Amino acid sequence: MMLITTHQTRPVMSFPLLPQPSVKTADHCAIREVFLSSECSEQVCERFDELITHTVRIAKGAELYHAGVNARYLYFVRSGSFKTVLVGEQGFSLVTGFPMSAEPIGLEAITGEPHVCSAVALEDSEVYMIPYQRLEQLAREVPSLRLSLSRMLSREITQGQSRLYTLWHYNAEERLAIFMLGLSKRFAQRGYSAHRFLLRMSREDIALSIGVRSETICRAIARLREMSLMAVEGRSVEIMDLPLLKALCQRGQTPES
Repeated sequence: MMLITTHQTRPVMSFPLLPQPSVKTADHCAIREVFLSSECSEQVCERFDELITHTVRIAKGAELYHAGVNARYLYFVRSGSFKTVLVGEQGFSLVTGFPMSAEPIGLEAITGEPHVCSAVALEDSEVYMIPYQRLEQLAREVPSLRLSLSRMLSREITQGQSRLYTLWHYNAEERLAIFMLGLSKRFAQRGYSAHRFLLRMSREDIALSIGVRSETICRAIARLREMSLMAVEGRSVEIMDLPLLKALCQRGQTPES
């Protein structure tokens, strides 16, 4: 497996990619769980593994890919985390998501459209590169893979709709609570604590994600602490009352994300 390291912000496609023999690792099992059905044959699994021939190491603050670049690869985060950033014509930035380990990224490849957002590493990270054209060819033969790709795209759309609903119906404290509950759930799914975790993103990133000003984030954190729901010290988060925090978020019954 080929390892490519980036040291500055630039599209990953600027690096020469040389084919290397696929290597079976425990990481491939994690990717299979996302893309393939457990009923897939060993032959299908081996053909899928052959698609994963490159690993890219992205330094903190560098781009995995840039908005406007043709989406030729689907990526799978092996370790670390990213933020996806949409920049408007007027220069306004919106953080659209925070992909982390064991999650796909760059789903624009499924639509055949260029990347809408730029993906920036929040910490030193590694991703697997899956050439989408070859993945699509395999999906034509494997219904479960085709279904998984459709579900990924559908989930992305649903999460975008949920984000819009949250921005429209909730105040700053509730938006922050929903954001933290989402992180709590994702950490718990990976076997980590749902009550205590570290933020990889800055408070400014969070503000750009939930549609408030940076100073509003500080006030929202203080308010949730006064309510004995959550405490944030630096980048360390402690959810003190998970059921009550969930109850606060259910006021407007946000769609499931």
